[in-house]
Amino acid sequence: MNTSNTSSLDQLDPQVAAELREQRKKTIASSLGKRHRKEKTFRIMGLSAVIAGLFFVVLLFGSILAKGLPAFWQSSMSLPIYFDPAIVSAGPKPKAVAGESPAQYEERMIKWQTEMGMVDWDALIVNGIVAKDKALEAQRDDLGYLYTSSEAYRIRDMVLADPSLIGQTKEVKVLADANVDVWLEGKIDRSLPDEQQQLSPEVRQLADKLESQGIIESTFNTNIFVSPDSRSSPATSGLAGAFMGSLFMMLIVIFISIPIGVASAIYLEEFAPKNAITDIIEVNINNLAAVPSIVFGLLGAAIFIGWMHLPLSAPLVGGLVLSLMTLPTVIITTRASLKAVPPSIRQAALGLGASRLQTVFHHVLPLALPGILTGAIIGVAQALGETAPLLLIGMSAFVASVPATPLDQSTALPVQIFLWQGNELRNFFEGRTAAAIIVLLALMIGLNSLAIWLRKKFEVRW
Repeated sequence: MNTSNTSSLDQLDPQVAAELREQRKKTIASSLGKRHRKEKTFRIMGLSAVIAGLFFVVLLFGSILAKGLPAFWQSSMSLPIYFDPAIVSAGPKPKAVAGESPAQYEERMIKWQTEMGMVDWDALIVNGIVAKDKALEAQRDDLGYLYTSSEAYRIRDMVLADPSLIGQTKEVKVLADANVDVWLEGKIDRSLPDEQQQLSPEVRQLADKLESQGIIESTFNTNIFVSPDSRSSPATSGLAGAFMGSLFMMLIVIFISIPIGVASAIYLEEFAPKNAITDIIEVNINNLAAVPSIVFGLLGAAIFIGWMHLPLSAPLVGGLVLSLMTLPTVIITTRASLKAVPPSIRQAALGLGASRLQTVFHHVLPLALPGILTGAIIGVAQALGETAPLLLIGMSAFVASVPATPLDQSTALPVQIFLWQGNELRNFFEGRTAAAIIVLLALMIGLNSLAIWLRKKFEVRW
């Protein structure tokens, strides 16, 4: 019995058969056309989504770079500072003499330091500006507003560290005041009336004049990398304190979260019996990965600060909180990497007489290592960018020093960005905020690049 369609058509009238063939061709063509249109539409929608995503990414990074890159340059003056003995008249640094008790020497040292503190250090800086242009002598009172207030203390510290500078002339880079910096950068509307300006007309004219003469120039701002935050002198504020705080917390997360997370994942995946208890544990680990980070901050504040009485706003507490937050991510990624290893590897090792422990640590774990390292680094990068839990443990407090240990008060890079964004000197700290974001993004991109490199280096294909 012939059941083919072609044979059936051949048995019909040739004209009818031809019509049926044409009808069938049209049906097939219509179906193919519909399929191709759907495929084309999907491709267009996918490409549009990718282009839209790239557009917003470029827009975001472009905005950050446009605002942040100029903040790495700051207005400053290179001045010949003459440490005039007539002004620095406290005398040489006291030295211990024979027959003098420690109390007497300390008394003389305190007296000398007090006299050094009473020196008019601002006069030295003003003299340095006048040395650049003698015509500025009549405007000495206004010159003091051109540089940031902390520079006088820096000059004092230079002399305290090296009293031999007295009587010498040294070229010193002096930072301009924050208001002067934003004025020269054009971040202040010059058409505003005098009562709405941040600087007096005399200081504004002086700033423009010194810039035109090349006395005030824009130079690379190293203070943003080496100085801590400052409220009294915004021009000298930097990220050193926040960076060290983030570094201490990252180290704590690496030494606590990764070993515990990897060990837990290995046990749950390779050794734990499959029962209701392990099922409950797995469900709760997955739930913890979805818990908002601020909840971990509340937990850390209650346990580590309220119960264990650890120091407030210390990197140690922040690192412990971030370790708890990172643990679920490390466990989940490690288990996924272990599951990706083919069962044949385990079967072959066991078949050759290896123990369960040898199979896991000698064969399975080396093959899963790229995925484990990738997951761990991504977890650390995620912890680096967290802000909410750190705010709840007091790391939003103002800290004017660089922490030396994990027990010292500190802040972190994301928290520093948060604090600068809300500063009252908005037109100055807007650029600083974007610059801090650039530094944080550079660290996170570096960590993610390291994760990709480790995966490619240790990846084994089978």
